[in-house]
Amino acid sequence: QVQLVESGGGLVQAGGSLRLACAASGRTFSSYGMGWFRQAPGKEREFVARITWGRGTYYADSVKGRFTISRDNAKNTVYLQMNSLKPEDTAVYYCGADGRPYLSGSYLRDDEYDYWGQGTQVTVSS
Repeated sequence: QVQLVESGGGLVQAGGSLRLACAASGRTFSSYGMGWFRQAPGKEREFVARITWGRGTYYADSVKGRFTISRDNAKNTVYLQMNSLKPEDTAVYYCGADGRPYLSGSYLRDDEYDYWGQGTQVTVSS
């Protein structure tokens, strides 16, 4: 059974930084792509970033140049380093995991991920 647990959210001032982590368990982590999504109040969940099993990365235009996704296969963890945060980055951030191994596409839709964590709140004050 795949389990994902996010951590690292919090309250930060605009211009600040946070690093989110998503710890995975239940299968061979290194074979699967992972993604970060976010959902702001009253809005749909939206794609933020993805890292494939081969460490290919994809980003939403709104976070390019500010956010960096990475993975540590030895720790079964994917990270989202968020710099130059803006109030519009305020949302609950979720990590998702591929249902099949060795997928290399961009996978920008949340219905393309089979497993989800419980989310972690990020609040950016102006």
